[in-house]
Amino acid sequence: MATPLAVNSAASLWGPYKDIWQTVGNALWKRQPEAVHLLDMILKKHKPDFISLFKNPPKNVQQHEKVQKASTEGVAIQGQQGTRLLPEQLIKEAFILSDLFDIGELAAVELLLAGEHQQPHFPGLTRGLVAVLLYWDGKRCIANSLKALVQSRRGKTWTLELSPELVSMTTRFTDELMEQGLTYKVLTLVSQIDVNNEFEKLQRERGLGSEKHRKEVSDLIKECRQSLAESLFAWACQSPLGKDDTLLLIGHLERATVEANGSLDAVNLALLMALLYCFDISFIEQSTEERDDMLHQLPLLTERQYIATIHSRLQDSQLWKLPGLQATVRLAWALALRGISQLPDVTALAEFTEADEAMAELAIADNVFLFLSESVVGSENFYQEEFYIRRIHNLITDFLALMPMKVKQLRNRADEDARMIHMSMQMGNEPPISLRRDLEHFMLLIGELYKKNSFNLELALEYWCPSEPLQTSTIMGSYLGVAHQRPPQRQVVLSKFVRQMGDLLPPTIYIPYLKMLQGLASGPQCAHYCFSLLKVNGSSHVENIQGAGGSPVSWEHFFHSLMLYHEHLRKDLPSADSVQYRHLPSRGITQKEQDGLIAFLQLTSTIITWSENARLALCEHPQWTPVVVILGLLQCSIPPVLKAELLKTLAGFGKSPEIAASLWQSLEYTQILQTVRVPSQRQAIGIEWEVAEVVLEVFYKLLRDYEPQLEDFVDQFVELQGEEIIAYKPPGFSLMYHLLNESPMLELALSLLEEGVKQLDTYAPFPGKKHLEKAVQHCLALLNLTLQKENLFMDLLRESQLALIVSPLEQLLQGINPRTKKADNVVNIARYLYHGNTNPELAFESAKILCCISCNSNIQIKLVGDFTHDQSVSQKLMAGFVECLDSEDAEEFVRLEEGSEFEKKLAVIHHETRIHILNLLITSLERNPPNLALYLLGFELKKPVSTTNLQDPGVLGCPRTCLHAILNILEKGTEGRTGPVAVRESPQLAELCYQVIYQLCACSDTSGPTMRYLRTSQDFLFSQLQHLPFSNREYEISMLNQMSWLMKTASIELRVTSLNRQRSHTQRLLHLLLDDMPVKPYSDGEGGIEDENRSVSGFLHFDTATKVRRKILSILDSIDFSQEIPEPLQLDFFDRAQIEQVIANCEHKNLRGQTVCNVKLLHRVLVAEVNALQGMAAIGQRPLLMEEISTILQYVVGRNKLLQCLHAKRHALESWRQLVEIILTACPQDLIQTEDRQLIIRDILQDVHDKILDDEAAQELMPVVAGAVFTLTAHLSQAVRTEQKQPLASAPEEAHYAFMLDASFTSPPSGESPMVDFASIGDSSLHIILKKLLDFILKTGGGFQRVRTHLYGSLLYYLQIAQRPDEPDTLEAAKKTMWERLTAPEDVFSKLQRENIAIIESYGAALMEVVCRDACDGHEIGRMLALALLDRLVSVEKQQQWLLYLSNSGYLKVLVDSLVEDDRTLQSLLTPQPPLLKALYTYESKMAFLTRVAKIQQGTLELLRAGVIVQLAQCQVYDMRPETDPQGMFGMRDPPMFIPTPVDRYRQILLPALQLCQVILTSSMAQHLQAAGQVLQFLISHSDTIQAVLRCQDVSAGSLQELALLTGIISKAALPGILSELDVDVNEGSLMELQGHIGRFQRQCLGLLSRFGGSDRLRQFKFQDDNVEGDRVSKKDEIELAMQQICANVMEYCQSLILQSSPTFQHAVCLFTPSLSETMNRDGPRQDAQAPVVPYWRLPGLGIIVYLLKQSASDFFSYYDSHRRSVNKLQNVEQLPPDEIKELCQSVMPAGVDKISTAQKYVLARRRLVKLINNRAKLLSLCSFIIETCLFIFWRHLEYYLLHCTPTDSQDSLFASRTLFKSRRQQDSFTSDASLDFRSGLTVVSQHDIDQLQADSINVFGESLQKKLLDIEGLYSKVRSRYSFIQALVRRIRGLLRISRN
Repeated sequence: MATPLAVNSAASLWGPYKDIWQTVGNALWKRQPEAVHLLDMILKKHKPDFISLFKNPPKNVQQHEKVQKASTEGVAIQGQQGTRLLPEQLIKEAFILSDLFDIGELAAVELLLAGEHQQPHFPGLTRGLVAVLLYWDGKRCIANSLKALVQSRRGKTWTLELSPELVSMTTRFTDELMEQGLTYKVLTLVSQIDVNNEFEKLQRERGLGSEKHRKEVSDLIKECRQSLAESLFAWACQSPLGKDDTLLLIGHLERATVEANGSLDAVNLALLMALLYCFDISFIEQSTEERDDMLHQLPLLTERQYIATIHSRLQDSQLWKLPGLQATVRLAWALALRGISQLPDVTALAEFTEADEAMAELAIADNVFLFLSESVVGSENFYQEEFYIRRIHNLITDFLALMPMKVKQLRNRADEDARMIHMSMQMGNEPPISLRRDLEHFMLLIGELYKKNSFNLELALEYWCPSEPLQTSTIMGSYLGVAHQRPPQRQVVLSKFVRQMGDLLPPTIYIPYLKMLQGLASGPQCAHYCFSLLKVNGSSHVENIQGAGGSPVSWEHFFHSLMLYHEHLRKDLPSADSVQYRHLPSRGITQKEQDGLIAFLQLTSTIITWSENARLALCEHPQWTPVVVILGLLQCSIPPVLKAELLKTLAGFGKSPEIAASLWQSLEYTQILQTVRVPSQRQAIGIEWEVAEVVLEVFYKLLRDYEPQLEDFVDQFVELQGEEIIAYKPPGFSLMYHLLNESPMLELALSLLEEGVKQLDTYAPFPGKKHLEKAVQHCLALLNLTLQKENLFMDLLRESQLALIVSPLEQLLQGINPRTKKADNVVNIARYLYHGNTNPELAFESAKILCCISCNSNIQIKLVGDFTHDQSVSQKLMAGFVECLDSEDAEEFVRLEEGSEFEKKLAVIHHETRIHILNLLITSLERNPPNLALYLLGFELKKPVSTTNLQDPGVLGCPRTCLHAILNILEKGTEGRTGPVAVRESPQLAELCYQVIYQLCACSDTSGPTMRYLRTSQDFLFSQLQHLPFSNREYEISMLNQMSWLMKTASIELRVTSLNRQRSHTQRLLHLLLDDMPVKPYSDGEGGIEDENRSVSGFLHFDTATKVRRKILSILDSIDFSQEIPEPLQLDFFDRAQIEQVIANCEHKNLRGQTVCNVKLLHRVLVAEVNALQGMAAIGQRPLLMEEISTILQYVVGRNKLLQCLHAKRHALESWRQLVEIILTACPQDLIQTEDRQLIIRDILQDVHDKILDDEAAQELMPVVAGAVFTLTAHLSQAVRTEQKQPLASAPEEAHYAFMLDASFTSPPSGESPMVDFASIGDSSLHIILKKLLDFILKTGGGFQRVRTHLYGSLLYYLQIAQRPDEPDTLEAAKKTMWERLTAPEDVFSKLQRENIAIIESYGAALMEVVCRDACDGHEIGRMLALALLDRLVSVEKQQQWLLYLSNSGYLKVLVDSLVEDDRTLQSLLTPQPPLLKALYTYESKMAFLTRVAKIQQGTLELLRAGVIVQLAQCQVYDMRPETDPQGMFGMRDPPMFIPTPVDRYRQILLPALQLCQVILTSSMAQHLQAAGQVLQFLISHSDTIQAVLRCQDVSAGSLQELALLTGIISKAALPGILSELDVDVNEGSLMELQGHIGRFQRQCLGLLSRFGGSDRLRQFKFQDDNVEGDRVSKKDEIELAMQQICANVMEYCQSLILQSSPTFQHAVCLFTPSLSETMNRDGPRQDAQAPVVPYWRLPGLGIIVYLLKQSASDFFSYYDSHRRSVNKLQNVEQLPPDEIKELCQSVMPAGVDKISTAQKYVLARRRLVKLINNRAKLLSLCSFIIETCLFIFWRHLEYYLLHCTPTDSQDSLFASRTLFKSRRQQDSFTSDASLDFRSGLTVVSQHDIDQLQADSINVFGESLQKKLLDIEGLYSKVRSRYSFIQALVRRIRGLLRISRN
């Protein structure tokens, strides 16, 4: 053995043959250019298979042994490694198969393995049975391929219009086959293969399965024989066979037999036609050049001895099995010889050509014409092939044209016979037996041949020589396309034959002649000519020997006879009771007459069916009145056969609407269609089906045209013969009523469906099968119509209150079937899908019904039960659905350009069926499980759906399901370049397939299993996405929807794989969508290697050759943003406004949820309107009106298309946006490098802007685009800012955090120039994006505020790029001098910001107007974002253009004035359950913006001018302070819900107002006093609130914030000098009141010191557990900060009071009593007792100040340490332990820290550390300020008390009292509170107090404190504050304490 034998897993007897057939089909029928080369290769490879046609590999001993041992040693399989062991059973089957088909053992094994693999496609069959099918299918493919190749040859009969090289290739290939003896092989195979023998062999070996399997096998075998025979036929048509082959063919036909019904079977018919085409010389009549070419190719003339041999063979007297067949061949040969004899120089052949007469005579003697009509034309395949018909047509016309003498002879013989018969009858003898009926048969043959007019060839036109030219462009001559001036000779001869045969017609051929005319009248023009002939025959000027009656073949004669019969029969009408009389022999009409009448009626029927002119002319003829006469005859007693023909003729007349209406009236009147029950007789079997079919067809038409209307449900009355009777309901109404009830009619319909499916399941032919199928089709269609109309019908019924009860049909179908006692009606309907291949119409109707009833959830659950109840039925149903979805494989290649109408119709039906099934799946998937879709798609129904494990068909017994079929549809073509075939060839189908898959992926139950299966078994998404974008302009809507569903599915996949950390999957899809390099085939799924070298430099080298467009962008390109809008209506008759209204009324939601106009309904409404018009004018204008209706309908169709197209574009854009957003947000950030990310976002942003800014772009797409722009800009901003924060050092060991404090980068690594641009995409790109954003904003104009909302958001994100990130305050930045800072180069942030502002300003007032208008009114979110944008712009813009515009155009005033309007709304927000919080957020935005304006000096001026504080003072909402809840002590007990508590809401309202006041106070320089006065008024007008805040009942973060702000305001506004500035007319009383308010504010502020100067209760914040998480950590920071701020503010206030009111040191204001007792007893942290709080009306002691000083000093050091630690951590984030990183992250992001990547954790940790550092820096600065102020106040008080104060118990009392009085006056001027009495306890200072003060001070202000203070100055104040301020004060205080008072 040379090589080990290997097995081909696709079976060498099937797989390769299937591929050949596929390729042949693609190249020849589908005309795919790329298939030509493939065909060439495949033909070369498989040439031996064609040469050895059907020869099987022989049995072989080696193979036998190998297979024998395969169960232990295994066999090798091609393309797979190792061997495979085969089970014993398979080996047994292989030997059986090998014997059965006589094939090699390995071939048998292959077939079985392939059968096993294909088994899921054939549910219910074993692998052996499938192998049998595959064996014959392989043979069929080879036979079909051979036939197709032969058909494509270059030749004389037809052309397929293929490319010349393809034709040359197939012609060359088939020529080679012919040289190898093709004819012999084909004829041998046709003889050998016999269905019955094959079946016997299979039966013996149990190789036949179910009925369906038997039918499939027999169909395959028949098709093999048929295709082989037809390939010979095709060959003979194109290039006739040579001599030897012709003899072989004759030899085969000698033995041929006929079928039981006397006709030739399809195979023998094809072979006979092949022989006839070998003898075909019709081309002799063509023009000379072509003729000469063909003559040289004709074996008949070129081959020596051809004529001699064939002639002698045909002259041979030995009889064939079929003499008629022999006669046919002889006739053809005789005509060929006669034809040749007309050629020049054929004298050599004279001996043969002169024998033609004799040969023809032999043929006629053998009844050739009878055989042709019965066995050839009568064969059921005859009319299916155009070239059969043409050949027999040529045979007959040649006989008439070439052998006129023979024809004359036939006529003479017929005349002679007629005379003999006449004489015999005269003498009363029997006619002689020897009579021949050749002419009769010839005429009948002509009649039969042309009767059907198949393919609309109208070949019979050649028999009519027009006396007058017809006014049509149709060519009258032969079909060769030569337009003749006068009719050609042949046509003259033929028409002469028709006319002459009618002259002096002997009675024997009267009927045959009429039948011949009937055939020749088939076709619109032929009918016209025949009508004219009959008209002319009857006219009197024709000289007739037959007397005045005219020719018997004329209208005149015929209608005259009819009238006579009518007259005669009317006299003896039967009496009513003798009903059975009709069965007696009729006296009026003899049998002969009856046959003649019937023949003429049939002729009439044919003419009037084809020709409308004839119909009207006859009907309107005044003498003949055919309709009246026929109706009269129908009422007479005549035989049923005649009655039937009369009725058929009437039906023909009824084709014209003008006649139909009156005809119906007459039928009604005469009661011909009576409803009398006749005693029933048993009819022939099969007739019931015919009756059922016709009845159901009538029902179907009645119901189809019925539209339920309200008047149908109300009794209508009509007057008949003077009395009122209730009118009958329309028939449609009765049908609906019966079908919506459990009526006998519905019962019968359902039993018919059950019986029908039973019969079809037998797969056996039976009488009436065609009628049964039609009846079932109409029955299903009836149910369908009922389902469509039932809702309207039931709605109208409800409205009418008619006493009828109906039930929805879908419920009735759920009923119990009385025959099976099960609810199986729907199952019976569904079973028709199983016959989708054999009866596509039934499957179509069935799918439509199922689709319709599946909308109901309850029905779904029940159906699943019914469908799965019985295992075998369930399998069959599943197989039926799958088979219908797979149907295109079953369809032969439809040559759509040239395919017959039938094929096209079939293709449409298959397509529609699949659409319905997919719609069924889609609607079902929207219902809860269990539903039909889950069953059909192969999901678990018994267990939870999500536990399903989807498999390939056949794996683990998994059947082939609809999911496999859908994937199969979408998969075809994905391997090639062109992408999925379905997308181009059946776009709607592909769209629904993608939708089903999306729904499966989107639904939570089915998502997991589906996505796993698609990912692992199918690699579905990758293979589909690589072909995006699809291009199919013709079906744009479908194409867009296909892409939408696919992109949505891809989004889900990216999200899921990212969540599950399946990085390689995510990465592969991202590469596919985003790469701009040509995609390399990824070897390892990772693609990591390429990532390394795709650095930023690689991107920025503009290497145009290698770049490709990113897929995500080319998808966007394929969505056309422009949209053609239909022209507006131009109407002459209808009123346009009313038409618009009618159109609006006809609108409804379609399946996809789009609002479209129902065109059919609109048409009905408009036509009804036209019909309602009265009067002559209306009738005259009717055509014009109808034309205008058609214009309106076209407009509406255009409008619907526009709506659908926009919907599809929007859908596609939404899906694209979703995909982009998922890529940017859900996919791991590190899969796309930062610079790639920026480039991608930049490209997308620029493209999407370019598309939407185009003038043609549809506005409807703006919202989606704006949403996408928003997301993209947000991510761009994030990407650029992330890049800014990257560690800038190159090597990891140097990596440190670069702080950009000096407004430039730290020095770049040596050797590289510093970065010039801000981001890696460059400033210019950023500027382009900014300009496009602004253009977009302006494009939206006045409308589209919501779109602008997105754009403002985008703009804010964009402007954020140039915002400096939060920088850590390391307390070391101020080392540069002021000059260095001023002259430092501009940093990147400032540069970008400056350029941004320049671009924005270049847009001028247009942009300002839009933004300002949006800020003032419109949608809340729009207002908020516009305000935020203004806020941002005002803050960064140096020129203050925007501020000027705001104030000059009055927008600022509008905003300020709107605060009073907000007041009412805000008050309603403080109720416990507020309405919406929108108003609160807009108020916050507004206040934030006003605060931003106030930060600019000019802005403060404008705001004061606009009276902002006066407005705030008038707002009442600030007085509505809710009670606080005692529970929320530190605001840490209950985490707040989404809706804040009333207190929090109140704070959200109050704090912005306080902040605004504070900012105004801070930034008003020139107007400071005016501002302070207004703020004071604000405080006083809301004094109750202010007092409550200052009392500070509960201590929470919120209340401390309030306090901090308020104390800040009071410290700047409630000062002594203010009152004199107030511009109110102050009378004494009000002045007192104002002073009272101010005094109270002051006292409360001082009182705060004793609470916040470090009382134990507040120190509890220090001891709060330090490991609190997230939100609370920042809360703690806030509280700490707020408390320090309060202390700082109060100290500032004290300082201001002291400085403003004491002109000299001697007359100092004393705010604190000279007591340090507080310090002494507060020093220890005592937590047991509540700290002593000084009542606020008593002045606090100096002790508080000293305590605060000490406390702040110690706080300072703890803050300082914490600050240093955080700074160190920040510089080494990467080195921190994981726990600490996690803790830092949790304070920023409380949940889900574990899920983010390490890089992201570092980012969060850094963010938290920067926040901490800055918080500590702020605390340090506050501590420092408090320390300095405390020292200053302590020093002033000490100085006063120790140096200037005179104690009360001193000697010089007079002096003392004077001093006291002075100081009292001083105090009065600002405390203005008479009750503050200095003489009371603490206010009176005694000498003892002063001594005590000095002693205590020395104790407290000891060395340690002094050292601390000096350290603080050393550490901090040098950098931040004044040099040596602390030092100087410490020195002074020390000095004061040293002074001894004596």
